[in-house]
Amino acid sequence: MKTLRSMPVIQVRDVDAAIRFYSRLGFESHGTWGEPSSFAITQRGQVTVALDRTQDGSVPVNQWWAAYIYVEDARALRDEYAAEGLSPSEMHYPEEYGCIDFDIVDPDGHRIAFGQALDPVPGPGLSDETGKG
Repeated sequence: MKTLRSMPVIQVRDVDAAIRFYSRLGFESHGTWGEPSSFAITQRGQVTVALDRTQDGSVPVNQWWAAYIYVEDARALRDEYAAEGLSPSEMHYPEEYGCIDFDIVDPDGHRIAFGQALDPVPGPGLSDETGKG
């Protein structure tokens, strides 16, 4: 059985506010659930991100990235976000995983990375020695 897609589920304090922020990143809302909104699904291209309202008002934040999204042209997307006033980080050029990327921090403190694989073979961002388990 093959896997088809992935949907990171990100906890947020206010689903409607999070939808507004992710829409600025180009993610379209595909519906909300609950009154007030307690869950939403957003999508840009083939990438889906769910937004889930935290029950106690606290938002657990990942040690680093909440999601790493592979894109065709990281520099162009970074420029798009900068033009929108979204404060993307500077471009990163790490050698160890074969991607160039940048980060955006959402209003709840989640760091979302947008990366471009420099050599997508054998896998996005992985060398022959990396990521084999």
